[in-house]
Amino acid sequence: MSTPSTVTYPQAIEIHPDDLPLYCPNPAMDTKSWHPRVFLEIEATGKAMCPYCGTRYTLIGTPNPDHHG
Repeated sequence: MSTPSTVTYPQAIEIHPDDLPLYCPNPAMDTKSWHPRVFLEIEATGKAMCPYCGTRYTLIGTPNPDHHG
């Protein structure tokens, strides 16, 4: 019998401008570990951390000023 894979939190995740607006939990997270959805401001500093699970997000690239999530 194989053991199920588990994700250890907090994670460090890189996102791209096309992924904005940023929210957590993100679609790649295991649904068993989901928490209430929270939108995170990342555009100003390029970094954000989820207050629920501690996942750290880093923005790779520059947000498109015409993008209005």
